[in-house]
Amino acid sequence: MATLLEMRQITKEFPGVKALNQVNLKVEEGEIHAICGENGAGKSTLMKVLSGVYPAGSYDGEIFYDGALAQFRNIRDSEDRGIIIIHQELALVPQLSIAENIFLGNERAGKGVIDWHETNQRAEDLLAKVGLREPPTTVVEKIGVGKQQLVEIAKALSKDVKLLILDEPTASLQENDSRKLLDLMLELKAQGVTSIIISHKLNEVRYVADTVTIIRDGSSVSTLDAKAGLSEDKIVHDMVGRDMTNRFPEHNRVPAEVLLEVNNWNAWHPEHSDRQVIKNASFNVRAGEVVGIAGLMGSGRTELAMSIFGKSYGRNISGEVKLKGQPIDVSTVDRAIKAGISYVTEDRKSLGLVLDEDIRFNTTLANLEDVSSNGVLNRNEETRIAEQYREALATRTPSVFQKVVNLSGGNQQKVVLAKWLFTSPEVLILDEPTRGIDVGAKYEIYTIINDLAAQGKGVVVISSEMPELLGMCDRIYVMSEGALVGELTAKEASQERIMSLIVNE
Repeated sequence: MATLLEMRQITKEFPGVKALNQVNLKVEEGEIHAICGENGAGKSTLMKVLSGVYPAGSYDGEIFYDGALAQFRNIRDSEDRGIIIIHQELALVPQLSIAENIFLGNERAGKGVIDWHETNQRAEDLLAKVGLREPPTTVVEKIGVGKQQLVEIAKALSKDVKLLILDEPTASLQENDSRKLLDLMLELKAQGVTSIIISHKLNEVRYVADTVTIIRDGSSVSTLDAKAGLSEDKIVHDMVGRDMTNRFPEHNRVPAEVLLEVNNWNAWHPEHSDRQVIKNASFNVRAGEVVGIAGLMGSGRTELAMSIFGKSYGRNISGEVKLKGQPIDVSTVDRAIKAGISYVTEDRKSLGLVLDEDIRFNTTLANLEDVSSNGVLNRNEETRIAEQYREALATRTPSVFQKVVNLSGGNQQKVVLAKWLFTSPEVLILDEPTRGIDVGAKYEIYTIINDLAAQGKGVVVISSEMPELLGMCDRIYVMSEGALVGELTAKEASQERIMSLIVNE
């Protein structure tokens, strides 16, 4: 098997930090090559060097592609050679249709006129290939982040791809959809397409990868043959530099009185007034308890959380929310926060952060009153608070004055979490809290969740990862088609029982 790509001694520096330090990577033609590492290890940076996002001359080292020295000046150069990268943070135009996004910059046209019939037909074929049934004329902002990921992959397939790079491609997907995507990668491999996948989901890495390269602290530490019976423990050891015998920290919770009650909660779609998205949902969370909400994509989990948090999703919302037995006003986000409810969104890029601002700005954004006096911000206090949470959450950054856009996805997630922890909530709703986060950082987040429960807080965890719910939650509510269809204790819960409730609701 011939070598398609070889990156030699790649070093990339930013002000105050060496992101890559003499990294080596060799990818054989026709293989699926996984890159693993903790958040901030340099995985995405390495792929940006490869694809020309960071152009030749901005880094040290050499790239050999398809037998020749490659010096890509921009992403167009690499795409012309068949290298297509799908970044972890999606790059779609929300106001354009799915078909328009797929062929943006690569329009189906004749004599300067776009052939819409061909555009939509070809888009429909590509969507079928990635398992997305949305009409190609659907506007992208009308579909969820998981479906947007599939549109990105369809867009990549629309080009003459030779080396497909996927940065956390299944982070937003349910287990079934993830498996379809991984099977699609295997199909593409059979057709001669070489792939590089960056993923924190080690079971997926073992499922598709032929070879695994592990990067730690900006350096390549090992390359492993996945076909030789590679264990997840070996990958984890090389990623974090130590053994991790338990993926979830131990806890011995004794939940107290009911803290949060949601009764008969209903919500309708914000645009389709005849479509009810939340149907008579009732649940509760006790002080010192971690409660999970399981369900497939589109089941209404996020819509439930957002409609409770300041009615930030939906219309004609009805129902009652109580905290410590007393009704509370959650009619606006500000009132929900003041009542003691906080919500960590699943979409950190669009809804959780101001990407062009620094960590300090984002950390205090939801609770400016506590860092102000007479309407004037105390910058020193802002800095102190931001430093406190940076240390507590082990956010990898040279300083709290670093712009959030320059952080890895996992470290961005830690900043979102810090922002809402600073509001001192009684109940914290976490929507996909460890999406795109490596096993080491996940453990840190889980420890924070346990600490919050130990302080008597109520924590609600919405997650697409069933092992996460099973490993962390005291009780799990199961959601399907907008309704809560079951409740399981930690002892009763299993992946099979959860799926059975979903299927037989």
